[in-house]
Amino acid sequence: MLKAGVLGAGHLGKIHLRLLNTSEKYNLIGFYDADETNGKKVEAEFGYKFFRSIESLIDAVDVVDIVTPTLSHYDCAKEAIAKGKHIFIEKPITNTVEEAEEIRSLVASNNVKGQVGHVERFNPAFIAIKEDIKSPMFIETHRLAEFNPRGTDVPVVLDLMIHDIDIILSIVKSPVKHISASGVSVISDTPDIANARIEFENGCVANLTASRISLKKMRKARFFQKDAYISVDFLEKKCEVVKMKDAPENPGDFDMILQNAEGVKKQIYFDNPNIADNNSILDELETFADAINNNTTPIVTLHDGTEALRVANQIINCFK
Repeated sequence: MLKAGVLGAGHLGKIHLRLLNTSEKYNLIGFYDADETNGKKVEAEFGYKFFRSIESLIDAVDVVDIVTPTLSHYDCAKEAIAKGKHIFIEKPITNTVEEAEEIRSLVASNNVKGQVGHVERFNPAFIAIKEDIKSPMFIETHRLAEFNPRGTDVPVVLDLMIHDIDIILSIVKSPVKHISASGVSVISDTPDIANARIEFENGCVANLTASRISLKKMRKARFFQKDAYISVDFLEKKCEVVKMKDAPENPGDFDMILQNAEGVKKQIYFDNPNIADNNSILDELETFADAINNNTTPIVTLHDGTEALRVANQIINCFK
């Protein structure tokens, strides 16, 4: 079992602590939190060992799970890598692309592994249909949340939209050609609602909307490609696959047939895969353990996290 330690015991950090503590692939050694009062409280409530310094925790583990505020990701990662520790780092990977590039370089030169916490890659609904998504030409995403003061220190693009940016970049294997976007600050000092249009060199267009001031939650993505429409509900963990094929010469009474202006007939059919229940955060942590133990490439690489941050920052720059 890999010895693991968590940096940061906030809302998400406590979830990571609980899951690492139950995992059969990790031995949770303890955690560090900059707020000593909070650290002592978490230690007393859950029994996890509270380390009084980052250095002492890093020295005691094989894997450092970085769940601190984004501004500190870079410094925490550098310190862990310098001591030869593998790093799991929550999204966004760092505060700037330059920091992310340096972290990537340090991981390579120190022969350790790194993974970024883009958890929607492990959403069971997305896993169930990702093989059906082939060369989409139009993508539309909506990620809406009710207002929560936690996370408003960064624009909604880095708080919410970056999830969909990563999903889209993992599917569309083409360089970004052009980005246009708009964002509005309603409650926070940074934009609370944003819309972005990403155009890729292969002709694919993605339209993304994110809001943290909505009255209801929504996390949906729709993919349109030749002869298929695919939708994913990341919140409800549901998916729908609608496909078309050439209509049979003698369709059945219940077959759905469409005919275009040229007289070509297509049959519509539904091909919805089974969705396996899982814990996405536990899966991302445990697949990272597998990558370390088997010396394979993590599912969400530091390169992936860097590119998602790069596109996110390009979107934010459109607001200025």
